[in-house]
Amino acid sequence: MSTYVAKPADIKRKWYVIDADGLTLGRLASEVAKILRGKHKPEYTPFLDTGDHVIVVNAAKITLSGNKLDQKLYRYHTQYPGGLKEINYRVMMQKKPERVLELAVKGMLPKNALGRAMYRKLRVYAGPEHNHAAQKPETLTLSI
Repeated sequence: MSTYVAKPADIKRKWYVIDADGLTLGRLASEVAKILRGKHKPEYTPFLDTGDHVIVVNAAKITLSGNKLDQKLYRYHTQYPGGLKEINYRVMMQKKPERVLELAVKGMLPKNALGRAMYRKLRVYAGPEHNHAAQKPETLTLSI
């Protein structure tokens, strides 16, 4: 018996739409990362991109538990001396609500070229509309 390895020609990609209204950030991000990696498919291969495309709508309505609304910080560096910047979750949700989910999912993907290819299949929108109707995405309801 040999281990099955998916070939690039055998990989069928689907498009899924997930409504993030009222869902918790971390739980949603882990499910989205699982779909982007392809771990929900029987032909999953760790070193190939077997995942599907994911469209997340209503990202501005994602919730957090506890006191994270005021305590959670996003840090980045401007590459200048003393250029460490911090933005808390509340300000980030006002300015760029899509970025919150994008950063959470990106942190759950592999840190290499394969992970970057998986990340490119994620589309996040703050509102309920998206412009991917031509791909005929399926609505995916998560039980989290």
